[in-house]
Amino acid sequence: MLDTSARNKLIAIVGEEHFKDNQEALISHSYDATPIYQEIPDAVLFPGSTAEVSAVLKVASEHLIPIVGRGAGSNLCGGTVPVKGGIVMVTNRMNQLLEIDTDNLTAIIQPGLITSNFHKEVEKLGLFYPPDPGSMSISTMGGNIMENAGGLRGLKYGTTRDYVIGLEAVLPSGEIIRTGGKLYKDVAGYDLTKLLVGSEGTLAIITEATVKLLPAPKVKRTMIAMYEDIYAAARTVSKIVGNRIIPATLEFIDNATLRVVEEYNKLGLPTDMDAILLIEQDGMDLSVVEKDIKEIINICKQEGAVDVKIAQSDEEATKLMQARRGALSTIARIRPTTYQEDATVPRSKIAEMVTQINQIAEKYNLQICTFGHAGDGNLHPTCATDARDKEEFHRVEMAYEEIFRAAIDLGGTITGEHGVGLIKAPYLEWKVGRIGIEIMKGIKRAFDPDNILNPGKIWPEEIKEGEVHDSTFS
Repeated sequence: MLDTSARNKLIAIVGEEHFKDNQEALISHSYDATPIYQEIPDAVLFPGSTAEVSAVLKVASEHLIPIVGRGAGSNLCGGTVPVKGGIVMVTNRMNQLLEIDTDNLTAIIQPGLITSNFHKEVEKLGLFYPPDPGSMSISTMGGNIMENAGGLRGLKYGTTRDYVIGLEAVLPSGEIIRTGGKLYKDVAGYDLTKLLVGSEGTLAIITEATVKLLPAPKVKRTMIAMYEDIYAAARTVSKIVGNRIIPATLEFIDNATLRVVEEYNKLGLPTDMDAILLIEQDGMDLSVVEKDIKEIINICKQEGAVDVKIAQSDEEATKLMQARRGALSTIARIRPTTYQEDATVPRSKIAEMVTQINQIAEKYNLQICTFGHAGDGNLHPTCATDARDKEEFHRVEMAYEEIFRAAIDLGGTITGEHGVGLIKAPYLEWKVGRIGIEIMKGIKRAFDPDNILNPGKIWPEEIKEGEVHDSTFS
């Protein structure tokens, strides 16, 4: 519970209508899209400006109140669960697109702006903001920045960190800093912009961001390649990129996912295939895109694709991509709990990783569907389960521990885009080593000496036993 003094100060800052400590507000902000964590906060605040965020943090710093920044709560790592209580600070009132600068090809946005709404406004001007997380219809730009969101276009265009070039942020002390700007080159000191992107709300609260834009591609082609052999599909991925072709989208769907998606959506997917690849290529020049697609088709066939089909219309292309974009929501229909994780391996190891995931699922008698961004090796093993069944869910947790270890053993990582949050914290040392953990904790102390920003995240209270390489730091 907040003491009366702190409570009154906070109400004076944001107004009574934007301060909530009733049961409905507390419960609805006690969890996020991660299905297994829930903790009740002491209050929920909705600041409307940078000045209000700053004032709130000054009060929090004075009274040592934990602050959890939150957008839509669509993250999949437990990143916005208030595990230490305190205040959930929701930035969704700060939702303006402040500027689109067509001369500098930049935009300035507030953190509460819905990602898909930003895309639509930019595209009206013939411009393009590439990061496209699967949750983009509900997720906020601030949440994307805090988690360094990826998406289907990550192979060709990169992730959120590649497009954020300036930030306004409020430190735990309430001090306001500005980093970067409308600059494509800036080596004045440490790159604080890139450090804050992906920091999961543990270092500062983002109140404004400057992002770079691209001219929108004029041409796009979409195709599907079908395989009876998962290794053939994986070889195709490596061969396409090895031939210096970088598709806009190169997605993988395994047989378990195919069967679930087809059963519920009736898209005409080949459920007898071991795997399919969904591939999009885009560009400014029709002849170049057509040439790439022709080469990709040849590679798919050479590597054993049973069939290759090109979408003949925008509607057909949308239908094909729906199979991938709707995979998570479709799997969620099967059982009460949908537990999705992400692990990344070198693209040449995709088939081996999926095979190990299937073996682990069989070992623990679980239904795990695997799909993801084959081009950059980022896979999403997704388990349909029921968290109320404690015995089964214990098997789920043991299975994912083995999946994370398998990814690291194959030269990969425990998360490619979802973040560490609560779920991956016990395994972080496996990836970055003890020295890496201490360096990161040192950065945390420099920003947040009293540990009031999103406490309990990233840094594990329990470290899973396993081989740790101190030389590993990435």
